[in-house]
Amino acid sequence: MKYLLLILSLVILASTPVATFAKSKKEIPEYTVEGLKLVPNTKDIAMVWAEVGANLSQYDRIYLVEPYVAFKKNWKRDQNRGTMKVSKRDMDRIKKEVAELFMEVFTEELEKGGYSLASERAEDVLIVKPAIIDLNVIAPDLQSASRSATMSESAGSMTLYIELYDSLTDDLLAKAVDPTADRSGLMQWQSRVSNRAAGKRMMKPWAEALRSGLDEARHEDNQN
Repeated sequence: MKYLLLILSLVILASTPVATFAKSKKEIPEYTVEGLKLVPNTKDIAMVWAEVGANLSQYDRIYLVEPYVAFKKNWKRDQNRGTMKVSKRDMDRIKKEVAELFMEVFTEELEKGGYSLASERAEDVLIVKPAIIDLNVIAPDLQSASRSATMSESAGSMTLYIELYDSLTDDLLAKAVDPTADRSGLMQWQSRVSNRAAGKRMMKPWAEALRSGLDEARHEDNQN
């Protein structure tokens, strides 16, 4: 269990607190419908549940599923209140680019750590199923827009929802939710280039946390 709690703690500590998740632990169910138990001491920056007794040290390869991407509720409506007009085609393109960037960032970090990415199920394969939800792009790049940049302190925000599965049994080992936002504190022009850079900044800590947690789980197992 300590290995699983370690990796999840690293994942959630990589985030910025969001008011939605700042609720008291008393308001969060201790167990999920799958039987996962709430992980304590996450400093109210995320909600995490894990299977009691789960052990991540047996996994040497990662089956990384391309993330599902969903915009923040009413994002299109809010964008279209001004002169900018966002189409479904624009939204589909942005979601595709976010998913591709996520795969790029996570693949690079895992391979840098010596982990292999798998495309098949095996005893040593951990399935990672992520989703990017509540995606809020402050200044989306629109090919048909009359302007290509907007002045803002932030490129936007997003929330990671992630599930970890044993690839042979499809046993759900853990799930976690982690919100984050890009905020430099300085007003600057936001564009397609800056949006990509901001997306990478927000995703990289998640990838680093996953890799570091796997490293530590392996190290601890070797010490026992």
